[in-house]
Amino acid sequence: MGKNKLRKFAEMEQMQCVYQYPFAVLESEGGCPMRGRWGADCFGNDNPLTLELGCGKGEYTVELARRNSGGNFIGIDIKGARMWTGAREATTARLDNVAFLRTSIELLDRFFEPGEVSDIWITFPDPQMKKARKRLTGTKMLETYRRVLRPDGVVHLKTDSPFLYRYTLEMLQANDIQPLAACNDIYAYAGLARKYGQPMPAEFPPALTEVRTYYEQQWLSRGMTIKYIAFRIPEGELREPDVEIEPDNYRAYPRHTVMPSDSDKKEN
Repeated sequence: MGKNKLRKFAEMEQMQCVYQYPFAVLESEGGCPMRGRWGADCFGNDNPLTLELGCGKGEYTVELARRNSGGNFIGIDIKGARMWTGAREATTARLDNVAFLRTSIELLDRFFEPGEVSDIWITFPDPQMKKARKRLTGTKMLETYRRVLRPDGVVHLKTDSPFLYRYTLEMLQANDIQPLAACNDIYAYAGLARKYGQPMPAEFPPALTEVRTYYEQQWLSRGMTIKYIAFRIPEGELREPDVEIEPDNYRAYPRHTVMPSDSDKKEN
């Protein structure tokens, strides 16, 4: 492990907004001691709790918290070195309504009790084109989310992937779930709204186009469209869609690639 990662891990141990529970601790204590107590023990209030799954650098977690003082926000990722960026920003900005939890998404119900979570954001996940059970909008994961969401809780997906967007719509249709919102190009949609002097519908939160993650900026620099789906998870058995979906034909840039600036694109 590189010295830079070791330094970040050491710093995170001292950050009050970061929570790390080894699997052995969860097993010995029957789950996370914060389960059911995030509002009282972490944030000191009973405001609605929003999770960002696979939060990476935590851009969405921090910005949602900054924009919504009446809510609590937790970024979740297994990669601690990435999470350090958001945790440092939250600490520096003294945001008291944001936290970060290092764990696997599959263990959500070890950390949150039924109905403790109001909303879940999934921002630019790996589409997992070969493994439906690993897709963050697959039925296996939706059953996990349902165990912690309140009945009217909403799942928000923001993605560059045509495959994941189509798959999620097919999954919703296969389970007779009507999406609250679905758009295959949120920036074009927002542009039309501005052109005609119309506000974006309430189903499209402002953060959709006003907050951009590292990966989102990457996709936009390549001319990709950004897609969004919001939905609730009903009770009952969920089934996978029986449909063939064309896979994506592109890959992410290698990590640490510098994206072209707007001025660079104009010169080209």
